[in-house]
Amino acid sequence: MAKVKTAFFCSSCGTQYSKWMGQCGACKQWNTIVEEVIQKEEKVAWQTKSSAGIKRTAKPLLINEIDSTQEVRLNTLDQELNRVLGGGIVPGSMILLGGEPGIGKSTLLLQLSLKLPYKVLYVSGEESQKQIKMRAERINPNNNSCYILTETNTQNIFKQVEEIEPDVLIIDSIQTLHTDYIEASAGSISQIKETTAELIKFAKETSTPVILIGHITKDGNIAGPKILEHMVDTVLQFEGDRNHVYRILRALKNRFGSTAELGIYEMLGSGLREVSNPSEILLSNREEELSGTAIASTLEGMRPLMLEIQALVSTAVYGTPQRSATGYNLKRLNMILAVLEKRAGFRLGTKDVFLNITGGISVDDPAIDLAVVASILSSNEDDAISKDICFAGEVGLSGEIRPVNRVDQRIQEAEKLGFSKIFVSKYNKITYSSKQIQVVMVSKIEDLVSALF
Repeated sequence: MAKVKTAFFCSSCGTQYSKWMGQCGACKQWNTIVEEVIQKEEKVAWQTKSSAGIKRTAKPLLINEIDSTQEVRLNTLDQELNRVLGGGIVPGSMILLGGEPGIGKSTLLLQLSLKLPYKVLYVSGEESQKQIKMRAERINPNNNSCYILTETNTQNIFKQVEEIEPDVLIIDSIQTLHTDYIEASAGSISQIKETTAELIKFAKETSTPVILIGHITKDGNIAGPKILEHMVDTVLQFEGDRNHVYRILRALKNRFGSTAELGIYEMLGSGLREVSNPSEILLSNREEELSGTAIASTLEGMRPLMLEIQALVSTAVYGTPQRSATGYNLKRLNMILAVLEKRAGFRLGTKDVFLNITGGISVDDPAIDLAVVASILSSNEDDAISKDICFAGEVGLSGEIRPVNRVDQRIQEAEKLGFSKIFVSKYNKITYSSKQIQVVMVSKIEDLVSALF
């Protein structure tokens, strides 16, 4: 049996040392030197019964000879998660889920474990089996295919995997795991890299999907080396405010699908509820009409959403007017205000402007520019916009209303939600026709002002 060889590297600059030191001599950082494995024991920890005794050697193939038949994905029975992953879980894939403490990462994956019609092994290094059982009873108490294991040693985990042979392996969390090959503490850079590498070998060799939960730092990044995100196939981010019930799941990296898709959940006492119609949380159910509010039609991936834009324009109390935006690019807001000042003749240079997108989400779609303009002008004139009107258009620097993509889909969504009128660019080519919603074509901001006020 070969001896395990290790060396010491600085996690900040990568300088190698023969022994541990408190300070790196190259970058002068303290406590950044960690132990890394150079050569480990020739032992396959992830070998199962099905793969034992089989030694594969990769050989080159012509690209035309490679089998291109698509592998069947595992249906998670969760439409939001399926959408974000690109249609389900790919066999043999590695999925990393990150998010703030207490946001619901463990709840989401425990709920997934209890929903899946496959044999699932849920490995927890943070909770006991009784604690997990208490949460499982609230979600789905009658499940006979989910196994719970509380273990942090990867060698012991692989022994249980060999016995159970699960279809899906879930690890909560990767920062709690440690391997016998390295003497470093759990959660260190070397332990995270080595345990993830072992799990990847297991996943690829046995075509078993592995889902990891990853802790995040105070900066919002996944804790550990950046190479962790490069090693896995999919990186998911679970976002939201712990003071609110809604959660947003988005993909930061996805080798098997789009990263533009969005999943929305509502946190309840019985677990996470899928929100199939996100516009229900992004539009407030108000009875009276208020000034400074406009509805925008936007797209997140293939999904159309209706957002409520709120603006407040008031006289500047101090000498310098304030500009504030929540969920919207502040530089773009300043650009729109300059266009309104120069092209449309509105004197907003001496006024405070505050902009907010309801629902706590951030939007980069330029198609909401028209609704931003409408909400600002509505607040400035103190004249309310009817709540059955919505907007979809990009504003150019010369004050023209530019066309947006997939406008037919936006109009259909607005019609489905009961809007009677939608403002779009005159230069959009519209093929969809309906008698239930009126499509108003505008080419300049002046057209919008004369139509609304």
